Amino acid sequence: MTIKLYCFGESGNAYKAALTLQLSGLEWEPVYVDFFNGETRTPEFRAINAMGEVPVMVDGDLTLSQSGAIQDFISTRSSKMGGHSANERRDIMRWILWDNHKLSSVAGLTRFLINFLPEDKRPAEVIAFNQGRLKAAYTILNDELADKDWLVGDRLTIADIACCGYLFYPEPFGFDRADWPHIDAWLTRISDQPGWKAPYDLMPGNPSDRA
Repeated sequence: MTIKLYCFGESGNAYKAALTLQLSGLEWEPVYVDFFNGETRTPEFRAINAMGEVPVMVDGDLTLSQSGAIQDFISTRSSKMGGHSANERRDIMRWILWDNHKLSSVAGLTRFLINFLPEDKRPAEVIAFNQGRLKAAYTILNDELADKDWLVGDRLTIADIACCGYLFYPEPFGFDRADWPHIDAWLTRISDQPGWKAPYDLMPGNPSDRA
């Protein structure tokens, strides 16, 4: 049975789940969610996910939300991109939780404020504050990758896919790969994986669709 992923191209959290599915070898298909016209607030969508968020994965009788939980399920089902030991599994979870709190949540908000709000409604002080927080997160990630290829173990895991979720997007939000050489090399290693696709090539929905 084909796994369905409710998603839209602009969502970095959905991209984490979509890219994990893409690299897992499991059969899946994206289901477009019209976020910017309020679909996640409709009763129909809330019946799928009461949290009113994407991504949502449906695999037969199982419905699962939150990108980290979806990634863990995909990794377990496909036997790919997971830990080879209990310690590695905990370390993967550590990075997923760190990303959610320190990197993706701040990057997603900052990118939205800069790119998806009218220019006269963009809160400059909030953006500057968030970019300072992001610089601290980039420093941690860049230093971690200074002497190794992957965040956990000797291969790509869902920890890498979680932490890269927003860093492949073209819209500016204060991240320039050239400023972070170890992150840059790591992102290249990820994009060199067979089957890798950029967010707007992997999921439906693109800012140009609304231009």
